[in-house]
Amino acid sequence: MNVVSQKLADSLAQLKMLQESGFVAIQSKQLSRLHRERLMKYGFIREVIRGWYIPAMPDENPGDSTSWYTSFWDFCGAYLSARFDQSWCLSAEQSINLHIGDRTVCQQLLVRSPKGNNKPTAFLHNTSIFDVRLNLPDVKHIESLDGLNVYSLPAALVYCSASQFVNAPIQMRTALSMVTDASDVLSVLLSGNHSVIAGRLVGAFRNIGRDLIANNILKGMQASDLVVQEEDPFKETVQISFGRRDVSPYANRIRLMWAQMREDVIANFPQLSVQTIAIETYMAEVEDKYITDAYHSLSIEGYRVTHELIELVRFGHWQTEDSVDSKKHLDAMAAKGYWDAFQEVKKAVRVVLEGNNSGDVLEHAHSDWYLALFGPSVAAGIVKQSDLAGYRTGPVYIRQSMHTPPSRDAVRDMMPTLFELLAAEDNAAVRVVLGHFIFVYIHPYFDGNGRMGRFVMNLMMASGRYPWMVVPVERRSEYMQALEEASVKQNIVPFTQFLASLM
Repeated sequence: MNVVSQKLADSLAQLKMLQESGFVAIQSKQLSRLHRERLMKYGFIREVIRGWYIPAMPDENPGDSTSWYTSFWDFCGAYLSARFDQSWCLSAEQSINLHIGDRTVCQQLLVRSPKGNNKPTAFLHNTSIFDVRLNLPDVKHIESLDGLNVYSLPAALVYCSASQFVNAPIQMRTALSMVTDASDVLSVLLSGNHSVIAGRLVGAFRNIGRDLIANNILKGMQASDLVVQEEDPFKETVQISFGRRDVSPYANRIRLMWAQMREDVIANFPQLSVQTIAIETYMAEVEDKYITDAYHSLSIEGYRVTHELIELVRFGHWQTEDSVDSKKHLDAMAAKGYWDAFQEVKKAVRVVLEGNNSGDVLEHAHSDWYLALFGPSVAAGIVKQSDLAGYRTGPVYIRQSMHTPPSRDAVRDMMPTLFELLAAEDNAAVRVVLGHFIFVYIHPYFDGNGRMGRFVMNLMMASGRYPWMVVPVERRSEYMQALEEASVKQNIVPFTQFLASLM
């Protein structure tokens, strides 16, 4: 090892010690100036603000936001605790997002602290915190959630702004659905004599079908001689009724997103007139699309595959020993896995064309697709065998995205809900668009979610007798931006219009 490499190795050892100790936000005092400058030079850390750093990867391109978005929440928790001790709390609105498991990176994080200075602090990629000089809520209304000081859920519902019910209806209804009893919310309302807010919450609970909770809040306020004027703070009703035991915020969030988005999909996606199509004719057209589909779908994910390689794999002429270079080997394994998975998807398409429910078919078949997609990579030792056991067992991040996919536990609630929604949906266009979008929103696997999402989309295309759709790599940026708009802002229109343009 040369001298430069040895010095860098020493600096990396210092960084590794900090990371193993749980430090995502690194203060300058935790590393010597020599180590800091060396790690900065070679791209292993990035400066967020003066004196504060995050780990990074040297292969990130200039302007790449991935390392920052993946570090955002941990960094904010550490930075705020160091700056304000523990005398700080996120806003009620942001607290609600975190309670329901929505860790989307926000443009500006609102923080209250008696030590605040009423001005923003700029971070990377146009993000910031704004610390407002305000007294903290009662200590019993504050809790720690993954290193972040937040309002308790009952207190957050009481103290959030009225406009939040209109601006973020999915998040607010999801949070309301987590409440199973009026007691804790009522306690906060009574302690502050909040009769106006009580009227708003009574209307909100009634909006989601929780009449018992709404009535108990009314009775509790009236027993204390507080006059309550009930009002529904939401702009509109939603065709979902939450039973008292539907408390999974993850499943409820998916159901609410589906209900809110489906009309926009119907309005922006072409409807095919009812038509009969010969199954063998449809399957032949799917087979004809294979080469084009494989090339574009793999290229979108960053693999460098050629039409020649795809043909070799297709006809069984590709041999492992012909691929020596590691990158070419990886690309070849991806191409072989895509071919194997495509065969499994075709089986599912045929079953759907025969008249079976596409949501039920997907639920039973998708794990076979995934096993086929990565089977060759496991055999070659590129992917761990344990990664094929099922849904991911840890966090995953999407490059350049402000959307943080839900936790491993959330995945296990969300995926059955997705299958139920697909099985119950009577509009094929909705199944196509939301099937694809919500699958990648959940990101149930460590890898392959984009390819799997496009397979889901095309199974749903078959359910409506739409032809197989290829997303061209040349439009990758437009495709990813439309998914980001849907994930971060719950605006499904650009993604719907994008897919419609490919028809």
